[in-house]
Amino acid sequence: MEVLNTTKIIITWELFEAGVPKRHIAFKLGLHWETVGIWIQGIQNNGLLEFLEVYLKAKRGPRVKRQVDPILKRWVWEIREREMDCCGQKILYFLKKEHEISLSVPKIYEILAEKYQIKSKWKKNQVRGLVPKASKAHEVIQMDMVDFGGVFAFSGIDIFTKEADVVVFPTLTSRDGLIYLETSMGRRFNGHTDLIQTDGGPEFKDEFKAKLKVLIEASEKSVWVGLNTKAVR
Repeated sequence: MEVLNTTKIIITWELFEAGVPKRHIAFKLGLHWETVGIWIQGIQNNGLLEFLEVYLKAKRGPRVKRQVDPILKRWVWEIREREMDCCGQKILYFLKKEHEISLSVPKIYEILAEKYQIKSKWKKNQVRGLVPKASKAHEVIQMDMVDFGGVFAFSGIDIFTKEADVVVFPTLTSRDGLIYLETSMGRRFNGHTDLIQTDGGPEFKDEFKAKLKVLIEASEKSVWVGLNTKAVR
């Protein structure tokens, strides 16, 4: 296993020297992109041979758990509360945007667990608030966003027909949410739904929410918009 890892370090450095982007290197070698960044930084600071020697010595000794800066923890908790209990991916987005900090999503949840009780999505029989149900097509559309590392995929799913629509953006703003709303409703969901449910993240506020109000006022039908499990007409 050690031979495999040291070989990957050497290949990582050769690819980086050849101009291959770090994320591409991580994908090709089956590594986390943060690991690739740490390796490259270490080699740049110490040279390849010295870094390999330090790496092997560290692997032989007991592993010491890395301590997280208390200020970083406070930022994570503040973003969580400010953005209405948003997910780890969105916290990562705001850490990068506001503090130029890159942190893995698992580490973010580890920090959150120190202060909050994080419910696992795999646990059954948990009370989760109002769960919408649909009896016809386009009655309930659930919209969400997934961070793929600098690329943000907005998605919408008709919970009755299971139709889905996805649009990818390089940023995460309410303007992006608005464009996604107009695009998906026009080409996939027939321009109308009784309920749009989101997690209330920043991409589903401001311009996104303002557009919904216009659609509601212009619609002859009763259109309801669900934000954070609360209905807003």
